[in-house]
Amino acid sequence: MAQHNVAYPLSPEDRARADVYLLLGALLAQAPDEEMLARLRGIEVPAASDQGAMPDAWRALRKAALEADTTSLEDEYHALFIGLGRGELVPYASSYLTGYLMERPLADLRSELARLGYARQDAVKEPEDHAAALCEVMGMIILDDGLSLDHQRGFFQTYLAPWIEQFFEDLGGAESSPFYCAVGRFGQVFISIDKECVSMLA
Repeated sequence: MAQHNVAYPLSPEDRARADVYLLLGALLAQAPDEEMLARLRGIEVPAASDQGAMPDAWRALRKAALEADTTSLEDEYHALFIGLGRGELVPYASSYLTGYLMERPLADLRSELARLGYARQDAVKEPEDHAAALCEVMGMIILDDGLSLDHQRGFFQTYLAPWIEQFFEDLGGAESSPFYCAVGRFGQVFISIDKECVSMLA
């Protein structure tokens, strides 16, 4: 996606929200390389005394990164999202909402992205309703000084809220894929919290 420039200071909370969406987008777009693994292993996790779903999710994600290697992650990613014909999970909004790929949710999304001024990059081959792309776009909307809080709330409620939490729950149940199981649980916790945040945007 082509990103707009940010020309105003974000609150630390909104910057953190955008960073998590962009991180989730990157992890869902492809298996982490060594640079991404190093980034995850270097996460400053909350102290053990800091209890709660989100601190626990951060600690679990870092632990999964510490125990992973790029070869195993390539295998996990392929089995989960690509497979022979199709993967264990189908990470598209159209599939979750209609049971089929390339359906009305994708057409509606493409119209909305054009209205917002975002365009798919030529190198990206996946449809725009892939979970990775939607997380990336949500992060970009938060960072985009040309878009209002209404845009944030509207995009989340229309294109993420109806399905993305269930997707992350399904990913979190992928016990054969330890790293992506942690990603799924992290994503599910974050979305459940951000859903409350988005509902209060004004």
